[in-house]
Amino acid sequence: MGIELKHSHQFYVLMLCYSPFSAFSDMFRGTFKNPQHSPFTFTQINPSSITSPTSISHQFYTYFYSTKAPSRSYRRRVNKRLKASQKPVLDQAKFQQVISQLPPRFTADELYNVITLEDDPLVCWELFNWAAQQPRFKHNVSTYHITIKKLGVAKMYEEMDVVVNQVLALRSFGSEPLYNTMIYFFAEARKLTRAVNIFKHMRNNRKFDCRPSIRTYNILFTAMLSRGKDSYINHMYMETIRCLFRQMVDDGIEPDVFTLNSMIKGYVLSLHVNDALRVFHQMGVVYKCLPNAFSYDYLIYGLCAQGRTNNARELCDEMKRNGFTPSGKSYNSLVNALAIAGEVEEAVHYLREMIEMRKSADLITYRTILDEICRRGRVEEAMGLLRELQSKDLVDGHTYRKLLYAMEDSYGD
Repeated sequence: MGIELKHSHQFYVLMLCYSPFSAFSDMFRGTFKNPQHSPFTFTQINPSSITSPTSISHQFYTYFYSTKAPSRSYRRRVNKRLKASQKPVLDQAKFQQVISQLPPRFTADELYNVITLEDDPLVCWELFNWAAQQPRFKHNVSTYHITIKKLGVAKMYEEMDVVVNQVLALRSFGSEPLYNTMIYFFAEARKLTRAVNIFKHMRNNRKFDCRPSIRTYNILFTAMLSRGKDSYINHMYMETIRCLFRQMVDDGIEPDVFTLNSMIKGYVLSLHVNDALRVFHQMGVVYKCLPNAFSYDYLIYGLCAQGRTNNARELCDEMKRNGFTPSGKSYNSLVNALAIAGEVEEAVHYLREMIEMRKSADLITYRTILDEICRRGRVEEAMGLLRELQSKDLVDGHTYRKLLYAMEDSYGD
């Protein structure tokens, strides 16, 4: 429907001739670079130049939408601006109150105690900088350590990086717990390259008590094993973990159960189950370190993923003989693998054992075992098992109906 023109005077038509992503980008800046590029630019139009009133409807509120998703770099810029706009503001009254708790000539230990008791990380950061500007004061390992810890917990990684750079600039300075804290929080921030560089700095440090310990290696192993769920990515990181492990042993550091479990987990995630089994069998013989429940759980999961049900079942029985209880993940893996391999009776046996141990089975496990029973023409048995699960409140109403409808769709009423 057109717009009726009653006057010959010039009038304004709102032309939205600006890309929405660019407009939002400028709005995050708070202002537009050029007023001519504003999304709300008014354009003068002479009515005499319009041949038909209906042509205005095509120009009125014209908006150009982009069909492309925002790029990653654009999203990073927007997130950075959002974070900058949401940065906390220093409470000056609280800051002055904290300063008043310090004596005129305070020591590094007194500053450490004040920062430890302070809950506001921004106040801790400002207090740390303020103390560095005071005459005859010098930070020590404890003040650097507590400040890095406060900033890391608060995820103030940019501020933490400034403090870390100050520590790294000092020759033969620091302690092993201080560097471990740096590595831990950089790993938490997913800045693994930065964490590895600090590890190299530790190895090159002249102070013996700054050298990497078993705790340092365990932090790095955990960080690398949490980088992704893709087996190829895990394979790439596992090569680094293997080199670090060899380096650790060559330096005379004895691995503990956490370190060896990390090796087992890494090999399992990278689909090198035989290597994981080798480390498992070496634990007590070579490293004088007995396996725990996690050692068995990782291996059972890896063996089931490769369809090696006999090995997984033997390991599960050995685990129970040694006084450990398989986790829910181990039971789910074992029941699924046995059912897919056609060992339905064994799968039902371990499912019942799992229920007795108060371990929760997931929907995939129930679906797999019921489907395998039905495929062998034992639909009534599958229905009986499903009703038993419902009577014991092991599946809720929604899950029961979902499993029932799936069986009816695949195998009839």
